[in-house]
Amino acid sequence: MFDSLSTKLQNAFRNLRGLGKISEGNAADALREVRLALLEADVNFKVARDFIERVKLKSLGAEVVASVQPGQQIVKIIHDELVDLLGSQNAALKLDGNPSAILMVGLHGSGKTTSSGKLARLLKKQGRAPLLVAADVYRPAAMDQLETLGGQIDIPVFVKRGETDVLKIAREALDFARINGRNILIFDTAGRLQIDEPLVQELVRLRDLVKPQEILLVLDAATGQEAVNVATHFDQALNITGSILTKLDGDARGGAALSLKSVTGKPVKFAGVGEKLDEFEPFHPERMASRILGMGDVVSLVEKAAEAVSEDEARRMEEKMRKGEFSLEDFLEQLRAMKKLGSLESIVKMLPGGGDALKQMDIGKQENEFKRMEGMVCAMTLKERRNPVLLNASRRRRIAAGSGVTVTELNTMLNKFFQMQTMMKKMGKMSKMMGKMGGAMPGMFRR
Repeated sequence: MFDSLSTKLQNAFRNLRGLGKISEGNAADALREVRLALLEADVNFKVARDFIERVKLKSLGAEVVASVQPGQQIVKIIHDELVDLLGSQNAALKLDGNPSAILMVGLHGSGKTTSSGKLARLLKKQGRAPLLVAADVYRPAAMDQLETLGGQIDIPVFVKRGETDVLKIAREALDFARINGRNILIFDTAGRLQIDEPLVQELVRLRDLVKPQEILLVLDAATGQEAVNVATHFDQALNITGSILTKLDGDARGGAALSLKSVTGKPVKFAGVGEKLDEFEPFHPERMASRILGMGDVVSLVEKAAEAVSEDEARRMEEKMRKGEFSLEDFLEQLRAMKKLGSLESIVKMLPGGGDALKQMDIGKQENEFKRMEGMVCAMTLKERRNPVLLNASRRRRIAAGSGVTVTELNTMLNKFFQMQTMMKKMGKMSKMMGKMGGAMPGMFRR
């Protein structure tokens, strides 16, 4: 989503990093490009103007560190101000009720129902017992969708088909939650194509009855500046506690994410980064700022890796690699674990300088190659995967035909695997040798 903004900011930073001395004149020239990049990304005009003024003020008043170039110092100031603009730190949910309640509000089509399911899944992973409540009495498809999502994540859904009184549904849902030990209710409320008074009053009455700990406004990031106007209206009517930005994986310009906290004073708490139920994450301003500035987000990547592969599994795989026992079966497991992290493009973007690396890569070709490799290994028997030495000419012909590749392509993949296996064995031996040397060295210098 932030690709265009990130590219423009990095171009502006090239001029900033070249500054040998910070003066009001050259800082203003360089920061003009940053301001234009923000405005083109659909950032609120006042927010962009105030942001640049704060950066300029801090840049001119900053003490220049001897080991740091002045331009780099301005980039650091921009990073810190961007973090502050996005909300400084992750704003966690405040769920101290018994049971607690969360109202999911927003316009029709913003992603409320899907976000309700994603949030319920996340809370369940944290050890909570959520209950999804179908509080949209105007759109039967919303109830069906919520029930489907609940089934996929094994979370109960409270539905009262034919009932049009939202307050009655809410009262019965609260009783159901208390009886069945559900400690968080997530109300998927009705939306409209635009804000109208009946919608707002219905939500106000529901809020007054339920007394929710959180009122989360679900916003489609693709709506740009209109998202800020929507947030302002909902906040004035309901006093929202935060927002959820959906479709951050899209090609919208990103201005809404950068403007929301500054305009409403309410933090972005979660971000939807894909269509799958697990593509939903807490919004971390510092990590998001690093992504926007092309500095990567290694912390989030490590967290995703830890979720995809257990610590015991990682330790077992490391031991196999060290002993040179890494098989094609293990290779297949690694390919599948990598798929759990997301697309190759999203992984590369999380690495420092990933944006520049992507320009030199043919991502489509790389991902197709991974799929073909997975297909080749899947066409083998379990015995062949665990003992690749068995792969003679006739077996290779069968595997190539079964996976839709040529024997030459299969041979190329196997040769690369055997080379990797040999390198792992050498590294394992070297590690063992270094360990022995380390044990002997303390006594080498004794007299």
